[in-house]
Amino acid sequence: MTARPATLSDCAAIARIYNQGIEDRVATFETRPRTAEDIAKWFDGAHPIVVVEDDDAVIAFASTSTYRPRECYAGIAECSVYVGSAARGRGVGRTALTALHDQARKAGFHKLVSRVFPENQASLRMLDRLGWRQVGIYKNHGRLDGIWRDVIIVEKLL
Repeated sequence: MTARPATLSDCAAIARIYNQGIEDRVATFETRPRTAEDIAKWFDGAHPIVVVEDDDAVIAFASTSTYRPRECYAGIAECSVYVGSAARGRGVGRTALTALHDQARKAGFHKLVSRVFPENQASLRMLDRLGWRQVGIYKNHGRLDGIWRDVIIVEKLL
């Protein structure tokens, strides 16, 4: 199992894994499946994306994106990690996120932030082991399938 920077040739695999996360309803408020073309728009040259491969197949990814457009937040990035359903429970998410920490630091970011559903205990345990800090809870932060959901706010100083 190895992590590496993602390339445009990984877009279909990233979309497949992200769509599993959308279908599972435990990791994102998103409900619309993504295409490889949608994922290609993530590659802006500023925000690192990494993939984890096992036997030359992409089994996970971690990505960064703009936190806020205001200049004062330029050193902060949003962060997401998704692991393909067949690869979960093997430390793959930790491998992806550790690699993303390094790539984000090299890209000039000093902090990553994210939000996690309280029910997503596997992700919360992983983040805790990697030194992320729970900042608080946004109550009724977004609607998923007609239900208002809370999220736990997390951050990692790089």
